[in-house]
Amino acid sequence: MPSDHAVRGAQPVMADVAALAGVSHQTVSRVLNDRPNVRPATRERVLAAVRELDYRPNPAARSLVTRRSQTLGVISFDSTLYGPSQMLYGIEQAARGAGYFTTIASLRHQDVRSIREAVDRLRDQAVEGVAVIASQASTVAAFAQHVGTVPMVTVGATGSGRLPGAGVDNAAGAEAAVRYLLDLGHRTVHHVAGPADWLEAVARRRGWAQALDASAGQVPDSLTGDWSARSGYEAGLHLRRDPSVTAVFCANDHMALGVLRAFHEIGRRVPEDVSVVGFDDIPEAGFLAPPLTTVRQDFGELGRRGLELLLRCVQAPGPPTGPPTAGPPAAIVAPELVLRASTGRPAAGPRTPRRPTKC
Repeated sequence: MPSDHAVRGAQPVMADVAALAGVSHQTVSRVLNDRPNVRPATRERVLAAVRELDYRPNPAARSLVTRRSQTLGVISFDSTLYGPSQMLYGIEQAARGAGYFTTIASLRHQDVRSIREAVDRLRDQAVEGVAVIASQASTVAAFAQHVGTVPMVTVGATGSGRLPGAGVDNAAGAEAAVRYLLDLGHRTVHHVAGPADWLEAVARRRGWAQALDASAGQVPDSLTGDWSARSGYEAGLHLRRDPSVTAVFCANDHMALGVLRAFHEIGRRVPEDVSVVGFDDIPEAGFLAPPLTTVRQDFGELGRRGLELLLRCVQAPGPPTGPPTAGPPAAIVAPELVLRASTGRPAAGPRTPRRPTKC
């Protein structure tokens, strides 16, 4: 029979579950924490009482006993952009699968004060660790100032600062895209880069230049956008003035969409006159006219690898072990070149294209 506390309509507590199931408080605790040494019939009786009373464990009370909140913080910027928003989703799904709650701090500005306030706010909520979706070197450096206050990793940006991180191999993805265009027979590949202060943009530009250097091809000046389709369109207006442009690699799919529009307006056909490649593989990429060749990022895997790295930091806090020159641990996810109809041979391409492979 439920206790007077439950009868009065107050929020049920563990004692109410124990009374309804006819077991001890300790047995209810063992069932809720999925501990062994509980008979199947008893376990089912406790779970039935939990459902009947709509009992919800008190996370604050549990954390006092276990010293674990089972909660992770996530700090994100520019979450309206496809990449960061998908990283956030990937982290949330991976955390849920590992039995953790997430609490999110989305910041408008990437200044030191906003970052400090976000970290302090999450620490006040007793998070066990923090995943940071940061794409600028200065931002990662600002977060590194909080090393030691709470376990912390970056997701999406690696190779900068003192924080462990999980990220896509952006340089390898860019190299694969440019090599493919060169193998189609294009003499060079023009580049519409992302913002110069974004780590992903820097890595993709480096991969583009490395691929051209390795082929002894001409390295033209790159153009810089802000990830938006409009900035890609403006870069396309510049590129279309030059009839020798036959291939363009864009640092993301939205800018590639703008480039497609610019060439379409003057009758430059894709891919007959110019080939265009993007990066990200947004859901719309396969439905553009023509469907866009692009570099796919596995954001679900990125979230999972980032969460694994964070949980390792949570379970073994402190500086990473290993040689001092090794740097913080990193989990690198390989991208994949996805071929569609926006790429083809130039009018007189002499070389045979390679088959796309994992980067």
